[in-house]
Amino acid sequence: MNFNTQLATLGGAFKLYAKRLQKLGIFTVNDLLYHIPFRYEDFSNISKINRLSLGEITTLQGKVTEIKNIYTKNFKKIQEARIADETGSVDTIWFNQPFLTRVIHAGDEISISGRADWYNRKVSMVSPQYEIVYEKDNLGNFKTIHTGRFVPVYSETKGVSSKWLRRQIYKIIYEYKLIQEEYIPYPILKDQDLIGINEAIEQIHFPNKLEQTVKAKQRLSFDELFLMLLSAESRKKNWRKILKGKAFEVENFKTNISRFWESLPFDLTNAQLKSIHDILADVSKETPMNRLLQGDVGSGKTVVATIIMYLAFLNNMQSILMAPTQILAEQHFSTISKLLSPLKISVELATGSVKPKNKFDILVGTHAVLSEKINFDNLGLVVIDEQQRFGVEQRAIIRKKGDNPHVLTMTATPIPRTVALTLYGDLDLSVLDEMPKGRKFIKTWLVPNEKRENGYKWMEKELKENNSQAFIVCPFIEESESMTTVKAATKEFETLQKNVFSNLKLGLLHGKMKATEKSKILEKFRKNEIDILVATPVVEVGIDFPNATIIVIEAAERFGLAGLHQLRGRVGRGEKKSYCLLFTESLNPETKQRLTAMEKIHNGAELAELDLQLRGPGEIYGTVQSGKRVLKVATFSDLTLIEKAKSEAQKILPEIDKYPILLAKVQNTNAKEISPD
Repeated sequence: MNFNTQLATLGGAFKLYAKRLQKLGIFTVNDLLYHIPFRYEDFSNISKINRLSLGEITTLQGKVTEIKNIYTKNFKKIQEARIADETGSVDTIWFNQPFLTRVIHAGDEISISGRADWYNRKVSMVSPQYEIVYEKDNLGNFKTIHTGRFVPVYSETKGVSSKWLRRQIYKIIYEYKLIQEEYIPYPILKDQDLIGINEAIEQIHFPNKLEQTVKAKQRLSFDELFLMLLSAESRKKNWRKILKGKAFEVENFKTNISRFWESLPFDLTNAQLKSIHDILADVSKETPMNRLLQGDVGSGKTVVATIIMYLAFLNNMQSILMAPTQILAEQHFSTISKLLSPLKISVELATGSVKPKNKFDILVGTHAVLSEKINFDNLGLVVIDEQQRFGVEQRAIIRKKGDNPHVLTMTATPIPRTVALTLYGDLDLSVLDEMPKGRKFIKTWLVPNEKRENGYKWMEKELKENNSQAFIVCPFIEESESMTTVKAATKEFETLQKNVFSNLKLGLLHGKMKATEKSKILEKFRKNEIDILVATPVVEVGIDFPNATIIVIEAAERFGLAGLHQLRGRVGRGEKKSYCLLFTESLNPETKQRLTAMEKIHNGAELAELDLQLRGPGEIYGTVQSGKRVLKVATFSDLTLIEKAKSEAQKILPEIDKYPILLAKVQNTNAKEISPD
């Protein structure tokens, strides 16, 4: 057995439990050891039976003198055991676990942990944790796993309990004595005051004191961040060292570029100008650009990308822009065509239902651009919008369409700085932190359930007086038994059309509709034939209707602040004053505090940082491929540790060949990690 051994190959219980464990992301021995407890039960107080007090949480250890099943008049089964030590005896009660009489026998030495309670007119141990003890240490003390200590509690799934996980992890650490070679160089361990890896693994699972878990978690968190950042730095180094692409001529075309952006019907922001300057510096080199352009919805990312596509055209090179949805691809196609068609630049669209012409300068599309039927004569630039929505293979295929083309990734997902440092450490970063002049703030209100009816009346009046349109966004398409309190788009559409907005025209849009159906609905909305579009969050990206001035978000508490901010960006795109109404039925004060932030804060990155503090890193996982939990131990909110790990990674990278064990770890991390490569 080693750390990479597949658990399913170990036979016995592991073979039986393999599929269940996979639901927890546990495939190998290493995965099992890094399935970290999320809390600990304090059963460390070991008491003698004669000192047992009512309400006390304690551990008692002794011998079973008897155990039996008792059947009540109500046909309930009670398991009653008597446990004795040298100071006395105590009744121990369990309910509806008749199998215990086959597991626990008179004469067994046993350890039980739990709360002393009043039962049958006397102090007893009711429903305690238990374990039969087969071993003692040199001093005659019971050797226990599930009682008599700080007991780890793990994330579970059906058929896999914390007790089962605890036993298997204990076996690997103490019985199989699987030792991991230390891979962090000693100077780093010393400088960062970190304990050894094997000590950390042992203490995170089976600490003698809770303080030990702090040191263990610090070590494991550092490891996770250090390896992630070191692998990102090594990928960046290899990208710059190994890959050779085509440098764009920039100096000779600066006049053309200047004329183009001066001809735009709006002024570029300072953030856009700085980003363009950085990108021009990148593409002028033979090393292919690998840059992330981050900015809120409406901050002007597409315009920046269009300017670079224009430069590619001036260099006689083709460009691709790949978007995750047909709606977004069509929106980009419309924007880029309007800007570049007057310059006689051929812009084509490729989606599942639209085939491009053979000759083009710029191809905009969905994953359909990956088709083998589409050939490129001289691909120089790849723009990927919302890269986290594409798989690694898709991104690799599109890059191989050309000879190491320059790559510009765009995202409207507000990403906190700590997350960008770790997830996108191998990309250069440009941030559009200014909105174009004239872009109005969207007035946002949190609307409790009792004000819903008034909200609807105000909304109808506003739409009629201003001849404007609205979105109503629901989290789910269909209502389900488990989510009966959440407004389902289809049911909400019917209710609103029949009972609330009978004088207005409503439309329905959701992700399960065919592309042609979506296009028809959006075209009707564009032509003002629909007043209110009821939709799922499919409207989050790529829908641009200047006449839409109100967005209502149902069950707002179910969205992260960054997601709400992106939805809010669907309105406020024209001259009219725009509004966002956050409907919630939640009475939770913390939820109210979080959602109220939307009324005051209009910057996506700031909202994402706030969500990170209030809700933890869970909401950030949407910024990478679905289903992959990025950090198991560390947290994105620990900026201090991230910066320490980054500093150490940058210092050691030039001499990493001196540390073969660490190098192997980094290479393994690179192989598994989600990256643009």
